[in-house]
Formats: sequence, structure tokens, C-alpha cells
Amino acid sequence: MTVSVSVPHGWIVLDKPHGLGSTQAVSAVKRALRTAGLPKAKVGHGGTLDPLATGVLPIAIGEATKLCGRMLDASKVYDFTVHFGAETDSLDLEGDVISTSDVRPTRAAVEAVLAQFTGPISQVPPAYSAIKVDGQRAYDLARAGEEVVLKARDVIIHDLTLRDMVDQAATLRAYVSKGTYIRSLARDIARALGTVGHVTMLRRVKAGPFVLENAISLDILDEHARAQSLGDLVLPLRTALVDIPALALDTGQAAALRQGRVLSGVAAPDGLHLATWDDVPVALVDVLGGTVKVDRGFNL
Repeated sequence: MTVSVSVPHGWIVLDKPHGLGSTQAVSAVKRALRTAGLPKAKVGHGGTLDPLATGVLPIAIGEATKLCGRMLDASKVYDFTVHFGAETDSLDLEGDVISTSDVRPTRAAVEAVLAQFTGPISQVPPAYSAIKVDGQRAYDLARAGEEVVLKARDVIIHDLTLRDMVDQAATLRAYVSKGTYIRSLARDIARALGTVGHVTMLRRVKAGPFVLENAISLDILDEHARAQSLGDLVLPLRTALVDIPALALDTGQAAALRQGRVLSGVAAPDGLHLATWDDVPVALVDVLGGTVKVDRGFNL
């Protein structure tokens, strides 16, 4: 008798180690699925983390990959350390020093300057970033020795606090909007203090609803894959939608939405909803004046 094994549609939250790229993390989950004997499935990540960075990296499996775009737009929280006295071309440990300063700010000076970087701010992304310039990645141009000039962008720093200060370095926590570059934030804070600096530690502790407490190491991922218990690590697809109100459907309504049809006369407030039938996600839907249209359907 053959036992049917289904794809575990949902999220595995990795505690990404230093030196691993986001694409490599996706590959690690694909390998784990194969090791566990699970069917081939789409796998994607919910927000790039630099190889230098560690921490929360949500990996979507199956139908959850349809929500990766929403995760890219989610706010995030980072812990990071700024080492004062040297600025590198990459704004982190991996680059070459391009500027130095003998100025070392005090704890009081650091705490005082943070208000300048809280709320809506404008920042210039690092030359070593994935932004495209004339069809090419900025980091490829920078590594080739070309001058990279990027436009400033508007972002929001919801909260910024000093957590520790030791010797020539300050460790901070930043709650930021999408599109924020922590390396640029560190550079600008250092310059506002009359010195220069670069990031020596960067750890994402929250991405949207996903927190470090949910995250697992690659070793734990591998152990569960070999034990064929990978499903125990997978968080439900709807975990990424905790901020979206649910809309319960009857059988006929669920069938109609799955066919891409529009529902009318539905008693629900305007806005985005997670439509469910028997607690199973059917679709992300837009509700307007009692009319329900599918934004993103799920084949569950």
C-alpha cells in the first residue's frame, strides 16, 4: 500500500547563519524537502538578508510562496553594531577602509543623535546593494571598480534605541519600514556624530509576524528532514497574515471564489481579508461595498 505524502504549505523560519546567502538558504530547504521524501514544491524567501547578516529569514513552501511579496513589504527589526573610526566601501566588515576618524562619540552623544533618525528619513542605499543600475546590480558594478551613484529613498524608522556601548562600538535596535538599509543608517549615524563608522554585526530579530523565537538552525532543519518530521517545523500559511481579518465562507461562496468569480452582497467591512472555508485559506480577497474579488487564490 502506497502512502500519499503531501507538500506542507507554509513557512519554515530559519535563523540564517553568517556567510549564507538568502538564495542558499532556499536551496537548503529544498534539499531538506527531498531528504524528507516530500514532493517537489515551490520554495521562496520572504526578504533578503546579506551573507554578513544573521537571524530571521522566513522561507515559504508551496502555496505560501504567493505571500513572499507581502513579506518583502513587511516592517522588520534589526540589532546591529556600529564600529566608529573607520568607514568601508561596503559599509560593513567585508569592505576596504576608505575613510578614518579619530573622533569617538560618547554614549550620551549617541543617544542624543538617534532622534534625528527616527520617523520618516531619506537615505542613500549602499553602493554594495542589489539595486539595479542600467540593468546591472549595483554590487556587481561596485566590485568591478565602477563608481556607483544611487538616488536617495524615503524610508521610515519606527523606533531606534541604543542597547549597548563598548569601547569604540555602539549596538542599536532599529524597527524599520521596507526598503531600509541598516548599513546606510549606520553610516549616517556615524557621520552625524562627526565621525565615520561601519557595521560589524547585523542580526534580524523580527520580519513581519515572524520572530527569532520561531527560528531554527540549519542543523535542526537537517535533523528533522532525516527523521522525516519536517512538517513539525512548518508554520501555517496564514501565519504571515495575522494582521488580516478572516472572512468565513460557505461552501458555495468558496467554490465561486476558487473559480475566480466575484461575490456580491457580502456583509464585511471594506479592505483586504483572508477568505476561509472550514478554516482552510481559500484566497486573499478585496472587499469593497459588499463585493468580494480575489486578490490571490490558494490551491489548498
